[in-house]
Amino acid sequence: MHPGDKLFLEQRIHEALLSCIDPELAVNIYDLGLIYDVVVDDAGSVLIKMTLTSRDCPVAGSLPSEVEQKVFEVDGVSSASVELVWDPPWHPSRISEPAKHQLGLVD
Repeated sequence: MHPGDKLFLEQRIHEALLSCIDPELAVNIYDLGLIYDVVVDDAGSVLIKMTLTSRDCPVAGSLPSEVEQKVFEVDGVSSASVELVWDPPWHPSRISEPAKHQLGLVD
């Protein structure tokens, strides 16, 4: 894969992640800081390391597979897998500034 193509693919994957909304908070998972890493290889295979706000999160069974499916649907992605990680634990400090405003966490 040409480096420019890979960069374009990574941007489309980022857009797909922005479309994944945490149903409880109504904020996308990227801005919530749930995405820890996205690795795209030259064949278009994608590995996403993500976490949840807690181990008891009600969408623990569905959100990772939704993320996987949305990324897999991006043109140019040959495979997608999500690895759910708990270290480091998620913390509200990972929330982006726009999401903090959306959630009313800042003035």
